[in-house]
Amino acid sequence: MAMTVRLPEELDAQLNALAERRHTSKHALLIEAADRFLREEVTTEQAVEIARGVATRYSALLKKLEDA
Repeated sequence: MAMTVRLPEELDAQLNALAERRHTSKHALLIEAADRFLREEVTTEQAVEIARGVATRYSALLKKLEDA
């Protein structure tokens, strides 16, 4: 699917420089960046869910430790 992305000049220049260093295109860099971002978001969401579960499961213990 086609999409137009308007980038600030400085970011565009940085992408150009990186693309040249990697011998690839800005398009490929943006695909890679979007993929990494989505994978990180899933990981973050999973970590938050785990932390919430631990907090719920051990809330009484955590309260005792807080009061100690």
